[in-house]
Amino acid sequence: MSATGWLIGKAERANARTVLDDAYPGDQAWSTGNVVRPLVHGSAYFAHLAGRIRATRPGDLVLFTDWRGDGDEQLLGEEGSEVLRVLGEADRRGVDVRGLIWRSHLDALSFSAHENRTLGIRLQEQGAEALLDMRVRTGGSHHQKLVVIRYRGHPEDDVAYVGGVDLSHSRRDDARHDGDPQAQPMAPAYGPTPAWHDVQLVIAGPAVRDVETVFRERWEDPTPLSQNPLFWLHDRLSHTDLSPDPLPPQAPAPAPVEGGTHTVQLLRTYPNLRHGRDYPFARGGERSVARGYGKALAKAQRLVSIEDQYLWSLDVARAFEETLSTSPELRVIAVLPPVPDQAAPLSRVPQEFARQETVELLRRAGGDRVALYSLENHAGRPVYVHAKVCVMDDVWATVGSDNFNRRSWTHDSELSAVVVDEASPPGAPGVSAYARRLRLALAAEHLDREVGAARFPGDTGHLLSPDRPVDADDDALLEVMADCVDEHGMFDAYAASADRLDAWYAGGQVGPRPRGRLRRLRPPHLGPLTRLWARPMARLVHDPDGRPARLRRARRF
Repeated sequence: MSATGWLIGKAERANARTVLDDAYPGDQAWSTGNVVRPLVHGSAYFAHLAGRIRATRPGDLVLFTDWRGDGDEQLLGEEGSEVLRVLGEADRRGVDVRGLIWRSHLDALSFSAHENRTLGIRLQEQGAEALLDMRVRTGGSHHQKLVVIRYRGHPEDDVAYVGGVDLSHSRRDDARHDGDPQAQPMAPAYGPTPAWHDVQLVIAGPAVRDVETVFRERWEDPTPLSQNPLFWLHDRLSHTDLSPDPLPPQAPAPAPVEGGTHTVQLLRTYPNLRHGRDYPFARGGERSVARGYGKALAKAQRLVSIEDQYLWSLDVARAFEETLSTSPELRVIAVLPPVPDQAAPLSRVPQEFARQETVELLRRAGGDRVALYSLENHAGRPVYVHAKVCVMDDVWATVGSDNFNRRSWTHDSELSAVVVDEASPPGAPGVSAYARRLRLALAAEHLDREVGAARFPGDTGHLLSPDRPVDADDDALLEVMADCVDEHGMFDAYAASADRLDAWYAGGQVGPRPRGRLRRLRPPHLGPLTRLWARPMARLVHDPDGRPARLRRARRF
């Protein structure tokens, strides 16, 4: 199977300033010979990350970016495993620890200015260099969530993490979805310890250096960390570090992993900053996330399976509209949060409007070939879907920080990793073993299927652990998911499971609760007056456009 048919080339990335793809010949914009494992849920990711950071020694390098950071978040759910302590101890034993933390908007607007500033200052006090980065478009954010660990003298152990999980409160949940005891306040519907569904990738192989390059391009940007004179004055008075120290020379890429069959392409979003400002590594911005999705959607024929925090934007919906109209066998599944994370009307209502408008367009284009669901745990509490996962035709699979909205495709900084597997399952040429395994493993949890000795909801991390062989547990997974191996079979299985659970609730919850976590997503009705004020709020505040004017006018990315 050729990756080039699904992945974008250097010319399609349309960013002549980046050095991200310089190591590859011709138009190639991806690495081969990698091994990638999705770590499903924050608990699996945090445990893996803690172990790898604690294994670092003097001279090793740890780099991270964060949208929100809480220094007291316990990676292992126990004292001594706090983010601040694990990173601080690494720095004190001679590891070079560097971080870029989004400075954030005000806490009064439901953001994380205090938490992020506290983490940055405390890390600096312990010797690490963690900078508060506000080099964003007005109203924008640095939304990338990555960690790179490079072991001096042992490049075969190097790893990189890319996905949707911040080093913060509420993320350490597992497949039981009881929530993280260290909770972040959210809308009352989610309760005091919100259930949280998320995915992070761990990458070994040459792509580790690519993830590191993403960090280095931002770190070496000579632009001041903030253009706000009040921030600058406050930082000067508080002796906050404003000048990134030079990074050590970048080591060569790790060698291809023996038996590694995963091709990895990094997709990014950077906005057009305007007003004479520019990223030196992305003049006018980069929109390879949008371009990557657009190219893959044009090839999709069977199933697009989405798990995402948001699904709103007419620009995004139009990308699906054409594919649905030209591919009559295509099905689209989206697993989304049932309600927004904030209950305040100025936040909740515009987001509900934006999603309803998008869903209406998708359903006009695809009819009953488009199905939207939410998740709940076994106690009936809704699960906040924060994952950013998409699998198309069991070939192209992405996990990252970007959501299905215009903000993520044009306005904020984002990072996503696309994986195309050169290995195919037996008897299924042209199918990516990685993509199918990821799709079925996530579906098994949502449908409450038993896999081997583990029962969902239990700890699913073993299924996709990077320390197990590539095909570990495939037989068990395929056995219980036989009806879902065919993409249309999964579409039907989701519908049947959600209908059973919805009927149980409609019937007064008589008898045992049906197996499964899926509920049909039914957007609330918004009247004409509500739509009148929600529309501009959605367009300008919640889903802004970060493209240059010429692309905006042409509706191109």
